[in-house]
Amino acid sequence: MDLELTGKTALVTGATAGIGLAIAERLAAEGALVTICGRSQAKLDAAVECVSQKGQGKGQAKGQVKAILADPATAEGAATLIAAVPETDILINNLGIYEAKPFTEITDADWHHLFEVNVVSGARLARHYFPRMLAKNWGRVIFIASESALAIPQEMIHYGMTKTAQLAISRGLAEQTRGTGVTVNSVLPGPTRSEGIVEFIRSVVDNKDAPEPEREAEFFAKMRPLSLIRRLIEAEEIAAQVALLASPFGAITNGAAIRVEGGIIPTIA
Repeated sequence: MDLELTGKTALVTGATAGIGLAIAERLAAEGALVTICGRSQAKLDAAVECVSQKGQGKGQAKGQVKAILADPATAEGAATLIAAVPETDILINNLGIYEAKPFTEITDADWHHLFEVNVVSGARLARHYFPRMLAKNWGRVIFIASESALAIPQEMIHYGMTKTAQLAISRGLAEQTRGTGVTVNSVLPGPTRSEGIVEFIRSVVDNKDAPEPEREAEFFAKMRPLSLIRRLIEAEEIAAQVALLASPFGAITNGAAIRVEGGIIPTIA
């Protein structure tokens, strides 16, 4: 299925690994002109190579992806990124961090840091790009939130708070799009396979020395028992959903929190 993204421009934050990289790869494969950003030039270079290879799926030449060394979690980094990319058709706010920590041990600095990275970074970019999308009557803003936005995990309440905040920003912006060709949505992945999540699972399960499949099974049995698929999601599965939302075929989905979490959230919220 052609998602009709050829020639569209897309900016994906947090795209040097994991879900962000998979999204950048999928958008490039669909013909979009992709920009990624990050704090490490080495990681950016490696990601550019990966995305460039995917971009050839539509017969594009290499070079249809570019990387900007900038961190939108800081005001200075966001300004650098915006200066390099003044406009974009599609904004994917994927940048995010997480950590497991008992509530009583979460410091003020922890609260501020997660909020700055996970929430303010996306708000900064939307503040710039969203009005420009409205002016040209087409655009997509997608926040990569988490099932933790609705099913707050007791082991990282501060992370859940930031994901709930993303839903609020997303819906608030969507309310301003009535009658336009702009949509704003959130996507709520469940636990998705990456180096980080594998180490996270090791840190929270009882049998830390068990083989990886056994640790994963323990995690879902004890900490995510409501999961219907009972496995880690693959980043490419999330990317496919995001690409559809980002495309012209996603036009009727607006102001929504799209669940791609494997059934962890059992009821409509």
